[in-house]
Amino acid sequence: MNFDLSEEQQMVQNSVREFARNEIAPVAREYDEAEKFPKKQLEGLAELGLLGMIIPEEYGGAGFDTVAYALALEEIAKADASVAVIVSVTNSVCCYPILKFGTEEQKQKYLVPLAKGEKIGAFCLSEPQAGSDATNLKTRAVETGDCYVLNGTKAWVSSGAEAEVFIVMAVTGESNGKKQITSFIVEGGTKGFTVASHEHKMGQRAAQTNEMSLVDVRIPKANVLGGIGNGMKVAFGSLDNGRIGIAALSVGIANAALEEATKYAKDRTAFGRPIAEFQAIQHKLADMAMNTEAAHLLTLRAAAMKDANHKQTGVFSAQAKLFASENANKVCAEAIQIHGGNGYSRHYNVEKYYRDARITTIYEGTSEMQRIIISRGILKD
Repeated sequence: MNFDLSEEQQMVQNSVREFARNEIAPVAREYDEAEKFPKKQLEGLAELGLLGMIIPEEYGGAGFDTVAYALALEEIAKADASVAVIVSVTNSVCCYPILKFGTEEQKQKYLVPLAKGEKIGAFCLSEPQAGSDATNLKTRAVETGDCYVLNGTKAWVSSGAEAEVFIVMAVTGESNGKKQITSFIVEGGTKGFTVASHEHKMGQRAAQTNEMSLVDVRIPKANVLGGIGNGMKVAFGSLDNGRIGIAALSVGIANAALEEATKYAKDRTAFGRPIAEFQAIQHKLADMAMNTEAAHLLTLRAAAMKDANHKQTGVFSAQAKLFASENANKVCAEAIQIHGGNGYSRHYNVEKYYRDARITTIYEGTSEMQRIIISRGILKD
């Protein structure tokens, strides 16, 4: 087994690392405090091809493999998880479903500008009453002439107030007693499609999260994505990339917290010597480093399996997302512990990392749902 990165993967990692250090990290705290959307940083990432990095060049993307995608997100998240989640959502659950399930007309109209970074994408599946139970949707789409009319509410929409292309799931009927769910491409600014509220979150505050309202939103039939009744196929077919993205994001946060904790342990003195010389601190740092490296390797394996079209990609992605997200929470907690009382202060970055990490075990599928996916994969064999 070869663990060496390809020349292209190394190039992506190095170029993104440099950009993240110079353009994202210096303003991350400011943007977090102000809940400011990082438009300038996203424009820079677009120039690097990172808003469509897993999209083929023929559709305006960079054509990178999933391993390069994961490496890039790790570096972005190390600087600021808010920017990383915007990039992840645009790539994984907006661009990718259009690439995989869209018509050629849809790809030219929507995917090309998304991949070029000219537009930001969003994904509308969850509703106020439907989170892990993704099929419990109330948003409905009724066929009327040459279009569908959508009514409902979508919750926890990343970049909702900024996005221009939305993938929206709605109920279009019933089949054998089950809801028939269909995916639609909805343009931002469409009449009746509005931002209902802005979530003031614990972490990842620069990445805006909104509740979206749909009132008599008319969508042409040409904007049905993947065919009538195939909405959950579209959703679940995109989530492997999404979970790999969140796993990589989690690794980035953990690495940032580990780096801060290590630096602090070397600088902080107690009882006449640096606390890094105490075995209790050394053991914490050892466990943090070991588990973060394990999370990194699980993430790259899931990415490699996705590139190889492995039949168990869903399980590998769930394992990576579960382990990496839970590790990020543990590493950030230990980083605060190493900082002592200072870790509880906003003067130190570990406080922000702790807040940013908390959501990673919830979005793109909770830890509990990942364990169900993994166990099903085991029992299926």
